[in-house]
Amino acid sequence: MEKFKKLNSRAIPLPIENIDTDQIIPARFLKATNKEGFGENLFRDWRYAYDDTPNPDFILNDERYGGKILIAGNNFGCGSSREHAAWAIADYGLKVVVSSYFADIFKGNALNNGLLPVQISEEFLKTLLDACQKDPETTIEVNLEEQTIGLEGTDHVEGFDIDPYKKMCLINGYDDIDYLLTKKEAIAAYEQQRTF
Repeated sequence: MEKFKKLNSRAIPLPIENIDTDQIIPARFLKATNKEGFGENLFRDWRYAYDDTPNPDFILNDERYGGKILIAGNNFGCGSSREHAAWAIADYGLKVVVSSYFADIFKGNALNNGLLPVQISEEFLKTLLDACQKDPETTIEVNLEEQTIGLEGTDHVEGFDIDPYKKMCLINGYDDIDYLLTKKEAIAAYEQQRTF
């Protein structure tokens, strides 16, 4: 995984509540078992009409918006436990998803795939959504080391929680196996001193 310490980026506002994993990546696209290629079908049924023409009213098709941060409504990632939802978001090029609440399984899947879920208050979520909708050039700063998110160049900042182990993994670019490999010498030393 890529290391993640701080990100300054424009954001894509998606003020819809209860976005479930089937909306994030519809079940008919879950045939592959590797993580690549899912981004092209992210929010497929919202991005495209039945004839596969882009829906001009959907935010991902609005050329004014871009960046590596998705700001979504409350209760993001509910529904089924499919890890493909996190794969699709990451494969699309997003690094952070912001919401006032995440489904637990989605949150775990996101963190395991190098995608940072930032949970903030409903009031601050509204502040970020309003700012981005008003000005598509708005830049958001996400500082993982300090566990803060804010509107760049303003005093609008809020802290967020993250599991200390997952924080360390993201900062160092580790998945669980990478982390265990950093402990290889300690594990070998422990095994040598054991008596059977």
